[in-house]
Amino acid sequence: MSSNSLSIKDHDRDSAGLRYVYPVVSRRAGGVSIGINLNTNNACNWRCIYCQVPDLKLGSAPTVDLVLLEQELSGFLHSLQHGDFMQRVPPEMRRINDIALSGNGEPTSAQEFIEVIELIGRLKPAEIKLVLITNGSLMQRDYVQQGLRRMVQFNGEVWFKLDRASEAGMLRVNDTKSQIETVRRNLATAISCCPNTWIQTCWFSLDGVAPDKRDEDDYLDFLSSCRQAGIQLKGVLLYGLARPSLQEEAPRLAALPAQQMEDFVERIRSLGLLVRLSV
Repeated sequence: MSSNSLSIKDHDRDSAGLRYVYPVVSRRAGGVSIGINLNTNNACNWRCIYCQVPDLKLGSAPTVDLVLLEQELSGFLHSLQHGDFMQRVPPEMRRINDIALSGNGEPTSAQEFIEVIELIGRLKPAEIKLVLITNGSLMQRDYVQQGLRRMVQFNGEVWFKLDRASEAGMLRVNDTKSQIETVRRNLATAISCCPNTWIQTCWFSLDGVAPDKRDEDDYLDFLSSCRQAGIQLKGVLLYGLARPSLQEEAPRLAALPAQQMEDFVERIRSLGLLVRLSV
């Protein structure tokens, strides 16, 4: 492997030298994920304290150059499939798993969101998944719902962020004043538009203190209330810290022991939900 090799600890958005498209060796995907960064201005409507985006600021995605995005994605797919780019990837990860809308902010804040979905759908091989990684806060917007409905036609799935299931916890971890009932409603909307929707959760310690039983109970109560309301999740993607935060809270964050993560997984599974753990 050269000095330009990729690993699960490096999600550098500039590694391919493109504006919108970047490769990620994803532990959760078990292969190469083609990232699409619509928030090239490093702007997001949340500020998660574990975020690896440099110079993160409050705001929305800028206007997307759809012509450039199409050129970059088409060319990069060709390079992965027919060029030598995979030589930078560990041998056990040399497969294209998905195209993921994630990047340096909330992707659904891009006004061209549905056009982006259509563009990706035209270009990607049918067997490759299309994943939206979202904080779910803009699900009430009509163009977002239209985009999610189109994703269903393109082997799409949604990863809906829920790091803590209390308003105090979300304020502490995500720096947002979202209300739990709003989160539940937005999750229900996401699932109604794209039934293949997962909750994704980052679980870590802050100031040397792990999430306590109250944090876990709040989370489990939220999942239980969703099931009772007929909100049918595909499952939970639980993960720990793998890369350092670039926010001011970085020195205060630490990964949890594997056993503690496993114990939490068992509590979630006891509800009858599928859980995938990445530590």
